[in-house]
Amino acid sequence: MQNARSIRCSSPKLPASTVRALSREAACEIWRAIDRHAVLVLRGQDLDDERQLAFAGQFGEIEAPRSARGAARRRLRPEISDVSNLDENNRLRTVDDPRRFDQLANRLWHTDGSFRRVPAALSMLYAHRVPQSGGETEFADLRAAWDELPDKTKTQVDGLVAMHDIAYSRAQIGFTELLFGEREVLPAVPQRLVRVHPGSRRKTLYLAAHASHIVGMPVPEGRLLLRDLIEFATEGRFVYRHAWRQGDLVIWDNRCTMHRGRPFDETETRDLRRATTRDLASTLDQVA
Repeated sequence: MQNARSIRCSSPKLPASTVRALSREAACEIWRAIDRHAVLVLRGQDLDDERQLAFAGQFGEIEAPRSARGAARRRLRPEISDVSNLDENNRLRTVDDPRRFDQLANRLWHTDGSFRRVPAALSMLYAHRVPQSGGETEFADLRAAWDELPDKTKTQVDGLVAMHDIAYSRAQIGFTELLFGEREVLPAVPQRLVRVHPGSRRKTLYLAAHASHIVGMPVPEGRLLLRDLIEFATEGRFVYRHAWRQGDLVIWDNRCTMHRGRPFDETETRDLRRATTRDLASTLDQVA
């Protein structure tokens, strides 16, 4: 996704059967496209949850979403992230539904799973139903942003470690009632602020709304630095905005992008479902 102008948009159908895996050549071609572009758009797909998971599982271990823990009732199978405005009975969520408040934090610039010790690698989001307007997803290219940073800033931030905390990102919008026992099972974790993308071997910023402070730096100073970097990395020249169509499958690389959702008319249904793969190790272990 170099300078947000290299998004690959294509329309080949995925395998019709969950049994039939991608050929080695096809999987390698998709990996090469991910390493180059970071965000892939595949229009006109026809997926159910099983086919989506089967496809995603060919690119890494599936990371269960936060909602898989402690949820007595759910709309979808536990391996799928429910990025919708629907409750477990497929009705529109009420305005005071805590799950709606939790998802509002997705409008902050973030990277999936950076609050886990081993963060997310790829996210694959499929559109079952979309509203007539609004609800776009924006993606920021953190490799391109790193390339354009002043040399002085690169020297300042390379080697720094930020603490990532799901509670911190939710608190930014005033939502402190975490839903799934995260305070006990998802403590803050350290992640490199600058990492080397394993596929392209390019340096990239690694930022998110989950990043609460910089290790070894006074909290106010660290938070200002993080805010400045996020503001820089999300300038228009680094951002691609995706307008969803039903049947879109969008694949993005969390290791070198940030993204955020945009508002939409919540009296309309927006039903998107995500499968996410885990990275191989924490960013600190990868450096070691």
